[in-house]
Amino acid sequence: MTAFPPRLPEQPIFYPVTTEAYAIRIARDWNVPASGSGYVTRFEVKKEYLDRYAPQTAGGRDYQEYWIPAEELPAFNAAIVGAIEVTASFPDPA
Repeated sequence: MTAFPPRLPEQPIFYPVTTEAYAIRIARDWNVPASGSGYVTRFEVKKEYLDRYAPQTAGGRDYQEYWIPAEELPAFNAAIVGAIEVTASFPDPA
């Protein structure tokens, strides 16, 4: 994969997080109960693109993320360097 799909209407913001530990927590603890599975991805984004956004803290210093408006996702995707790699998956335990 080299790009993220468009956001759904109820998803006005794309929230890439800054650490794998935070991504694992979201995938395992939030996405599995909400949608039945969760995935962790790793990718690189050009620094000059991310410098346009300030990292946001969501509940503590270990939980940092960027808030990318959905309409700016095509520009975000264009700033991805290389491929998007799935590093972990969490299927529904049921």
